[in-house]
Amino acid sequence: MMKNTALAAIHQSLNAKMAPFAGYHMPIQYSGINEEHENVRNQVGIFDVSHMGEFFVKGPDALDLIQRVTTNDASTLYIGQVQYSCMTNDQGGIIDDLLVYRLDLEVYMLVVNASNIEKDWNWLVDNNHKHAELIDRSDELSLISVQGPYAVDTLQRLTSYQLNLIPYYHFRELMLNGIPGMIVSNTGYTGAGGFELYVPNHSAVALWEAIITAGSSYHIRPIGLGARDTLRLEMGYCLYGNDIDDYATPLEAGLSWITKFNKEFNGKAVLQEQKSAGAKLKLVGIRMTERGIPRHGYRILNTDGEPIGAVTSGTQSPTLKTGIALGYVSIDAAVPGTNVLIDIRGQLLGACISKLPFVQSQIR
Repeated sequence: MMKNTALAAIHQSLNAKMAPFAGYHMPIQYSGINEEHENVRNQVGIFDVSHMGEFFVKGPDALDLIQRVTTNDASTLYIGQVQYSCMTNDQGGIIDDLLVYRLDLEVYMLVVNASNIEKDWNWLVDNNHKHAELIDRSDELSLISVQGPYAVDTLQRLTSYQLNLIPYYHFRELMLNGIPGMIVSNTGYTGAGGFELYVPNHSAVALWEAIITAGSSYHIRPIGLGARDTLRLEMGYCLYGNDIDDYATPLEAGLSWITKFNKEFNGKAVLQEQKSAGAKLKLVGIRMTERGIPRHGYRILNTDGEPIGAVTSGTQSPTLKTGIALGYVSIDAAVPGTNVLIDIRGQLLGACISKLPFVQSQIR
């Protein structure tokens, strides 16, 4: 049975194009993907991403559990800080990528992908050998993301706290629009800067409407998942299920920077061996040099016409006006500037390996 977020009635009133996504009816677009994309890059946009999952891990053994199931070093987190990480299985494959929030001395929040909520929860339970307290609040909380150059100005109208004092990948629990104790997090998946707001479901509609009013002079627009995808792809950010999955390792996916070998975690030995031997595949950026849009599953070939990999995510970049993609290629072809071919419905079209991100981040 498909679920609705607490904001579903708003999306329907705005005539959003709705579609199933990760078990939810979600807005894919309102006025159009390109228009929404450009509004986030240049003004400010508001997203409903309430389909994401939120797990709370509490108690004296909370950190021990998080350390063993995630690759990053959560022991370095202080209260008010956020960390990007991933969970790996015993073969080193990525179960999910996630955010780890340290809320208090022995209280953490894990924010996981909607498609993996049940899988991630079961993995945590199975690895909870010391019986940390686990609470799934995914169905209780809405998540509203406000992104773009005017995100701070918009939200500042709803709180007395100086939001520009919250550094990137940090958060504060504060009153916003009269709602106490909200987690206001300087994070997002667009590269345009902004905040993610965790709010109880019963306050979500009022908060959304207040943000729309506060952002009206900054030309705020509601943004669907279509533009969220093009925004994250321009930044080279991974999408679970496309660019990373249970079989891709963080070393192959360019996530070695969140893989810390100074602690024990699931799949560590396999990843250490891969690090020593060198990964055979690497996730890279690809930019078309001929007209064409690379899509998921399209073959990547070298200039001799030999297959070297496959596209995992691809689109027409609204900012660059050209086709861009992520894809895994053999390690010897992963050097930026290397010319390749993309098999687009039987046509071999020119492209090259590109440095990431495709578009410069606007995060201040």
